[in-house]
Amino acid sequence: MQGRPKVAIIDPNTLATLGLKQLLQNVLPILTIDTYGSMAELEANHPDEYFHYFVAMNIVLENRAFFTARRMKTIVLTLSLDGGSQLGEFHSICINVPEQELVRSLLMLEQHAHPHGKNLPPMPKVLQQKVLSDREIEVMSLIVQGFINKEIADRLNIGLATVITHRKNIMEKLGMKSVSALTIYAVMHGYVDINKI
Repeated sequence: MQGRPKVAIIDPNTLATLGLKQLLQNVLPILTIDTYGSMAELEANHPDEYFHYFVAMNIVLENRAFFTARRMKTIVLTLSLDGGSQLGEFHSICINVPEQELVRSLLMLEQHAHPHGKNLPPMPKVLQQKVLSDREIEVMSLIVQGFINKEIADRLNIGLATVITHRKNIMEKLGMKSVSALTIYAVMHGYVDINKI
Protein backbone atom coordinates (compact mmCIF):
# COMPACT_ATOMS: atom_id res chain seq x y z
CA MET A 1 0.00 0.00 0.00
CA GLN A 2 1.59 3.25 -1.14
CA GLY A 3 1.19 6.70 0.38
CA ARG A 4 -0.69 7.59 3.51
CA PRO A 5 -2.74 4.96 5.32
CA LYS A 6 -6.45 5.43 4.76
CA VAL A 7 -9.14 5.28 7.43
CA ALA A 8 -12.89 5.34 6.83
CA ILE A 9 -15.51 6.73 9.21
CA ILE A 10 -18.95 5.31 8.47
CA ASP A 11 -21.66 7.08 10.45
CA PRO A 12 -24.88 8.83 9.34
CA ASN A 13 -24.35 11.50 12.05
CA THR A 14 -22.47 14.20 10.11
CA LEU A 15 -21.56 16.25 13.18
CA ALA A 16 -20.10 13.24 15.02
CA THR A 17 -18.22 12.23 11.86
CA LEU A 18 -16.66 15.67 11.42
CA GLY A 19 -15.60 15.83 15.08
CA LEU A 20 -14.06 12.34 15.00
CA LYS A 21 -12.26 13.14 11.74
CA GLN A 22 -10.68 16.22 13.36
CA LEU A 23 -9.57 14.25 16.44
CA LEU A 24 -8.12 11.43 14.33
CA GLN A 25 -6.17 13.88 12.20
CA ASN A 26 -4.71 15.33 15.41
CA VAL A 27 -3.81 11.86 16.72
CA LEU A 28 -2.31 10.64 13.44
CA PRO A 29 -1.57 13.49 11.02
CA ILE A 30 -0.28 10.99 8.44
CA LEU A 31 -3.76 9.51 7.92
CA THR A 32 -6.03 10.13 4.98
CA ILE A 33 -9.55 10.05 6.43
CA ASP A 34 -12.64 9.51 4.29
CA THR A 35 -16.14 9.84 5.69
CA TYR A 36 -19.28 8.02 4.57
CA GLY A 37 -22.87 8.46 5.70
CA SER A 38 -23.89 4.92 4.76
CA MET A 39 -22.60 1.44 3.99
CA ALA A 40 -23.58 1.87 0.33
CA GLU A 41 -21.25 4.90 0.07
CA LEU A 42 -18.37 2.91 1.58
CA GLU A 43 -18.95 -0.08 -0.70
CA ALA A 44 -18.89 2.20 -3.76
CA ASN A 45 -15.38 3.44 -2.83
CA HIS A 46 -12.98 0.46 -2.66
CA PRO A 47 -13.67 -0.49 0.97
CA ASP A 48 -10.69 -2.85 1.25
CA GLU A 49 -8.18 -0.01 0.74
CA TYR A 50 -8.73 1.11 4.33
CA PHE A 51 -6.44 0.31 7.28
CA HIS A 52 -9.30 0.84 9.75
CA TYR A 53 -13.03 1.49 9.80
CA PHE A 54 -14.58 3.61 12.55
CA VAL A 55 -18.23 2.57 12.33
CA ALA A 56 -21.49 3.50 14.03
CA MET A 57 -22.87 0.52 15.95
CA ASN A 58 -26.12 0.34 13.94
CA ILE A 59 -24.17 0.08 10.67
CA VAL A 60 -22.04 -2.77 12.07
CA LEU A 61 -25.19 -4.58 13.23
CA GLU A 62 -26.85 -4.16 9.81
CA ASN A 63 -23.70 -5.28 7.94
CA ARG A 64 -22.29 -7.77 10.41
CA ALA A 65 -20.84 -10.21 7.82
CA PHE A 66 -18.77 -7.46 6.14
CA PHE A 67 -17.29 -6.17 9.42
CA THR A 68 -16.82 -9.59 11.05
CA ALA A 69 -14.65 -10.56 8.07
CA ARG A 70 -12.63 -7.37 8.78
CA ARG A 71 -12.81 -7.58 12.57
CA MET A 72 -9.20 -6.52 13.24
CA LYS A 73 -9.68 -3.37 11.15
CA THR A 74 -13.03 -2.38 12.67
CA ILE A 75 -13.57 0.00 15.59
CA VAL A 76 -17.21 0.30 16.68
CA LEU A 77 -18.41 3.72 17.84
CA THR A 78 -20.70 3.12 20.83
CA LEU A 79 -22.77 5.49 22.94
CA SER A 80 -22.29 3.56 26.18
CA LEU A 81 -19.61 1.37 27.66
CA ASP A 82 -21.96 -1.50 28.55
CA GLY A 83 -23.79 -1.64 25.19
CA GLY A 84 -20.76 -3.26 23.57
CA SER A 85 -21.51 -6.74 24.89
CA GLN A 86 -23.37 -7.76 21.72
CA LEU A 87 -20.33 -6.62 19.73
CA GLY A 88 -17.72 -8.02 22.09
CA GLU A 89 -15.62 -9.45 19.25
CA PHE A 90 -14.84 -5.91 17.97
CA HIS A 91 -12.67 -3.11 19.33
CA SER A 92 -14.96 -0.30 20.40
CA ILE A 93 -14.76 3.27 21.58
CA CYS A 94 -17.44 5.07 23.56
CA ILE A 95 -17.99 8.43 21.88
CA ASN A 96 -20.47 9.73 24.43
CA VAL A 97 -17.76 10.99 26.82
CA PRO A 98 -15.95 14.28 27.50
CA GLU A 99 -13.37 15.31 24.87
CA GLN A 100 -10.32 14.51 27.08
CA GLU A 101 -11.62 10.99 27.65
CA LEU A 102 -12.29 10.41 23.94
CA VAL A 103 -8.81 11.69 23.06
CA ARG A 104 -7.33 9.32 25.66
CA SER A 105 -9.32 6.37 24.22
CA LEU A 106 -8.09 7.13 20.70
CA LEU A 107 -4.49 7.43 21.91
CA MET A 108 -4.76 4.16 23.88
CA LEU A 109 -6.18 2.42 20.81
CA GLU A 110 -3.41 3.79 18.58
CA GLN A 111 -0.67 2.81 21.04
CA HIS A 112 -2.16 -0.66 21.54
CA ALA A 113 -2.50 -1.33 17.81
CA HIS A 114 0.65 0.47 16.67
CA PRO A 115 3.17 0.65 19.53
CA HIS A 116 6.08 2.93 18.60
CA GLY A 117 4.49 3.53 15.18
CA LYS A 118 4.66 -0.16 14.23
CA ASN A 119 2.78 -0.89 10.96
CA LEU A 120 2.61 2.81 10.13
CA PRO A 121 4.65 4.70 7.55
CA PRO A 122 7.18 7.17 8.99
CA MET A 123 5.96 10.62 9.94
CA PRO A 124 6.75 13.33 7.39
CA LYS A 125 10.06 15.09 8.23
CA VAL A 126 8.27 18.34 9.08
CA LEU A 127 6.30 16.52 11.81
CA GLN A 128 9.44 14.87 13.24
CA GLN A 129 11.35 18.10 13.84
CA LYS A 130 11.82 19.34 17.38
CA VAL A 131 9.86 22.57 17.48
CA LEU A 132 9.82 23.36 21.20
CA SER A 133 12.63 24.28 23.59
CA ASP A 134 13.37 21.95 26.51
CA ARG A 135 11.62 24.35 28.93
CA GLU A 136 8.55 24.55 26.66
CA ILE A 137 8.43 20.75 26.60
CA GLU A 138 8.51 20.70 30.44
CA VAL A 139 5.67 23.25 30.57
CA MET A 140 3.64 21.38 27.92
CA SER A 141 4.09 18.10 29.81
CA LEU A 142 2.65 19.64 32.97
CA ILE A 143 -0.22 21.33 31.08
CA VAL A 144 -1.40 18.06 29.57
CA GLN A 145 -1.15 16.33 32.95
CA GLY A 146 -3.75 18.81 34.19
CA PHE A 147 -1.63 21.23 36.23
CA ILE A 148 -2.78 24.86 36.33
CA ASN A 149 -0.41 27.78 35.60
CA LYS A 150 0.31 28.48 39.29
CA GLU A 151 1.20 24.82 39.97
CA ILE A 152 3.47 24.76 36.91
CA ALA A 153 5.23 27.94 38.07
CA ASP A 154 5.79 26.40 41.54
CA ARG A 155 7.03 23.06 40.18
CA LEU A 156 9.48 24.64 37.74
CA ASN A 157 10.52 27.53 40.03
CA ILE A 158 9.55 30.16 37.47
CA GLY A 159 7.18 33.11 37.55
CA LEU A 160 3.50 32.88 36.66
CA ALA A 161 3.97 35.38 33.80
CA THR A 162 6.75 33.16 32.39
CA VAL A 163 4.43 30.12 32.41
CA ILE A 164 1.75 32.11 30.58
CA THR A 165 4.30 33.27 27.99
CA HIS A 166 5.56 29.69 27.49
CA ARG A 167 2.00 28.46 27.15
CA LYS A 168 1.22 31.09 24.49
CA ASN A 169 4.45 30.32 22.61
CA ILE A 170 3.80 26.55 22.67
CA MET A 171 0.31 26.97 21.20
CA GLU A 172 1.58 29.38 18.52
CA LYS A 173 4.58 27.24 17.53
CA LEU A 174 2.45 24.11 17.23
CA GLY A 175 -0.54 25.91 15.70
CA MET A 176 -2.90 24.44 18.29
CA LYS A 177 -5.92 25.94 19.94
CA SER A 178 -6.91 23.39 22.60
CA VAL A 179 -5.40 21.37 25.43
CA SER A 180 -6.82 18.23 23.74
CA ALA A 181 -4.75 18.89 20.62
CA LEU A 182 -1.72 19.59 22.83
CA THR A 183 -2.31 16.32 24.72
CA ILE A 184 -2.36 14.37 21.45
CA TYR A 185 0.86 16.04 20.32
CA ALA A 186 2.61 15.38 23.66
CA VAL A 187 1.66 11.69 23.78
CA MET A 188 2.35 11.00 20.11
CA HIS A 189 5.81 12.55 20.38
CA GLY A 190 6.63 10.65 23.56
CA TYR A 191 6.80 13.71 25.83
CA VAL A 192 4.11 12.38 28.20
CA ASP A 193 3.16 8.84 29.18
CA ILE A 194 -0.50 8.24 28.32
CA ASN A 195 -1.07 6.87 31.83
CA LYS A 196 -0.31 10.30 33.30
CA ILE A 197 -3.12 12.12 31.51
